[in-house]
Amino acid sequence: GPETVKALIARAKAQPGKLNYGAGTITAQLMGHLFHKAAGLDIVYVPFKGTPETVNALLTGRVELIYAANQIVAPLGASGQVRALAKLDRDAPPSMAAIPTLAEAAGLADFDDISVWLGLMAPKGTPPPIIDKIHKEVVKILSDPAVREKSERTGNFPVTSSPEQFSTFIRKEADRWGKVMKEAAIKID
Repeated sequence: GPETVKALIARAKAQPGKLNYGAGTITAQLMGHLFHKAAGLDIVYVPFKGTPETVNALLTGRVELIYAANQIVAPLGASGQVRALAKLDRDAPPSMAAIPTLAEAAGLADFDDISVWLGLMAPKGTPPPIIDKIHKEVVKILSDPAVREKSERTGNFPVTSSPEQFSTFIRKEADRWGKVMKEAAIKID
C-alpha cells in the first residue's frame, strides 16, 4: 500500500474510482467520506459486516485502506502487517506521538480532527449545582493516573472540558456529521 497520505492522495487522483476503502461501521464509512471529499478524492466505499471483516479485507488486499480504532490496528502495525498513515485525532495516546494527524499528513490545514467520542449527559433541567458536582467528580476520576493508564491501554484517552465547552462541541459535531450523512445518503432508522 501507499507509504504516506500524500502518496495515497497522488495515487487516488491519478486513478479516480480505482482505489477502495473498507468500513464495517457507519462511523468508519463517514470518516472516509469526510476525508475523501475534503481531499477531492474518488475512492470507492466497500461495506463489510463489522471491523474484523474490514481488517481481514485490508490484510488480504481486497481493500487498499481502512479507518479503524487504534486498539484494533496497533498490534498489526507493531508486527508490520499494516502501516498507520495518520491518526484522526491529535489527542491520541502518547504511543501514537510519532504518527502525524490526518490534516498534517494530507496538507489540509482546515481539516478538523475526527474522533469517536463518548460523553456524560444529564437530563434537561438538571440544576446547575448538581451538574457542577458531577462534573468535578468526573474530572477527578479521569485525572487519576491509574484510570488514565488503563483507558489508554484499551485505546481510549479521557479528555475533560467544562459543561459549556462540551455543549458547544456537541452542537458543532451534530452540524458537521449531519451534513456528511446527507451527502453520503445515510439514513438512520
